[in-house]
Amino acid sequence: MHMWQATVQFCLLASAALPAAAASAWGFTDATVAVQPKGAGVNSGFKESLSVSKPLSKPVALAGADTLRVTLTTQEGSSAKRPHQAFLLLKDSHTGLDISYPFTVKENGKSRVELTQKDLPIQFLSLPEPIDARVVIGSSGSSEAYDSSIFPLSIERNPDVPVPTVDVERYGKLPEIHHIFKDAATSPPIVITLAFVALVGAALPLLAGLWLLLGANVNHLSTAFKSAPLPHAIFVGSLVAFEGIFFLYYTSWNLFQILPAAAAVGAVAFVSGSRALGEVQGRRLAGLR
Repeated sequence: MHMWQATVQFCLLASAALPAAAASAWGFTDATVAVQPKGAGVNSGFKESLSVSKPLSKPVALAGADTLRVTLTTQEGSSAKRPHQAFLLLKDSHTGLDISYPFTVKENGKSRVELTQKDLPIQFLSLPEPIDARVVIGSSGSSEAYDSSIFPLSIERNPDVPVPTVDVERYGKLPEIHHIFKDAATSPPIVITLAFVALVGAALPLLAGLWLLLGANVNHLSTAFKSAPLPHAIFVGSLVAFEGIFFLYYTSWNLFQILPAAAAVGAVAFVSGSRALGEVQGRRLAGLR
């Protein structure tokens, strides 16, 4: 009696586990493949139902202006469900070249993908034999993914239209590249430089005459140098140093070479100039002009 009860319980558990096992795999239902010629109606052209377990025996022909359309409803077990991934995979069994086209999947599992010859790789357009069209459906979780062939696809091209080619040389010697760089910046011609130097030299006497006309006290030079010899000498020397830096920049130095030198000379000119101007201000406050 106990053996009979144990056998019945085992059979009940096994029958309850069968639907759970059957529900652990992805698949599809209500699948069709259609080829619609360009400019034709929706119901015209080729249309065939697809099986989840057996591919079509005859190839599906896709001409140059036709549109291939595959529709199906994805299922997890026996219930329609949207997977994480669902795509149509086209693969050439001889070369191993493949390309995938994702389905547009709704929440209820209804999926659709369309393509033309323009969407295919150039290598597929010259194949003499049909290529394998597969459906791949998968998602996260323990359910087994679906990956199986559903029909062979034959690419039909107009023999009068040449197959486009792409010249790709992945490994080989490439032509030598000759770089043409822009000429480096140069100083203006020496003639232009001398012309500007002459203009500046001609203006110096005029500047000196105006300086004397406005009341410059040349007689105070000795007094100024006696009161503060270093500030006046260093300040005048810094001005001469600035002119030397500009000359070096014109002849050989670049911008990054003159910036540190100009910063150092500028600091010296600021300190010595403030001391020299302080001495001049003291003489003016004393009434000396």
